[in-house]
Amino acid sequence: MTLSVLVLVGSSVDEFHCDLSRVYAGGFLDAFGDDPAYRFEVAFVSPGGLWSFPGGIDSASVAAAQQMSLAQAVEVMSSWHFDVMVPQMFCLPGMTTYRSLFDLLGVPYVGNGPDVMAMTADKARARAVVAAAGVAVPAGEVVRSADRIGLGLPVVVKPVDSDNSMGVTLVREDSALAPAVREALTYSAAALVESYIPLGREVRCGIIESGGELICLPLEEYAVESVRSSADKLSRTTDGDLYLVAKEQTKAWMVDVSDPITDEVWAAARLCYRSLGCRHYGLFDFRIDPDGRPWFLEAGLYCSYSPSSVVAVMAAAAGISVDRLFALSLRELSVKELSS
Repeated sequence: MTLSVLVLVGSSVDEFHCDLSRVYAGGFLDAFGDDPAYRFEVAFVSPGGLWSFPGGIDSASVAAAQQMSLAQAVEVMSSWHFDVMVPQMFCLPGMTTYRSLFDLLGVPYVGNGPDVMAMTADKARARAVVAAAGVAVPAGEVVRSADRIGLGLPVVVKPVDSDNSMGVTLVREDSALAPAVREALTYSAAALVESYIPLGREVRCGIIESGGELICLPLEEYAVESVRSSADKLSRTTDGDLYLVAKEQTKAWMVDVSDPITDEVWAAARLCYRSLGCRHYGLFDFRIDPDGRPWFLEAGLYCSYSPSSVVAVMAAAAGISVDRLFALSLRELSVKELSS
């Protein structure tokens, strides 16, 4: 049986998120496009919200495809009867509103639902939930100005609901606090101010689910001097193409599972996964203080099923190939969903 797969790509917000979506969706399609078990179609959402169904995700193919309204796109997708959708949108509407659309259409999709994505996109809400489950989080407060911040320095100031470390600042002096808050507020309506946890290490923990069992994957560690910035994650080539700086070996590496921090991070990650209501997979960032205690920083519930996707890289280190990883998520979708 060939599974009919719709790959949702692009961004209704801006070209940056379109490019980011292309990077990951391209890796997924390159890895699976020739697999006879799947038949792929691409739905592309352009900034402004128009849809198209191009033959590829490159700029030329998207430009050549007929653009249409949401209502027209829904009519097209309803007539095609897809078995499953793979979300590859990384803007906030793409993570929430567009996933809800497919809930309404009755098309199952891999990954977390819009409610969970909305909660974890708000760093303050996510940290409150995992803290209530017993996970250590830095002291923090949400502000809309630099007035009346009660935390002592140093602090880390970040937009409350922005990704890729945009607008993140480590503040050590009083004179730098107000500019840092103003910078964060250019990316979000509010800023999250957190006590700075002295650096020991910084790691990410991925979890995948199989038959209700949570499988913790080998940790990935990041080279960090104080806090990670957007320059540590993404950059552009001289031709303007977006690429993933964090995949360079000098920026990130896998941690041997025998490392003493692994078990403690795994335990904290399991609590995060369960308390946030994740499904299929989860990805969690932790700061490890000099005493070896993990502190939750944020949840990044993304997996594009591209070989370069963080969860896929971690799974590969555990001997789980990207095609098996994708198959596990498909299996987690109920037989009822996949046959509806």
